[in-house]
Amino acid sequence: VGSSTDSTDDSIVNAIDKAALTIKHMDWFEVIETRGHIADGKVSHFQVTIKVGFRLED
Repeated sequence: VGSSTDSTDDSIVNAIDKAALTIKHMDWFEVIETRGHIADGKVSHFQVTIKVGFRLED
């Protein structure tokens, strides 16, 4: 899961950056869900759930 107050793209980057702390050899990602929060009639927060593909070490 990644989140951002700026954009869904930033949410994706944040999710991948977080996953990269513990997962090596990531190759692809898929956005599973996009959500957000509305405050005062405007989008105030974006959240994405992603699936990440990675290779196992030999």
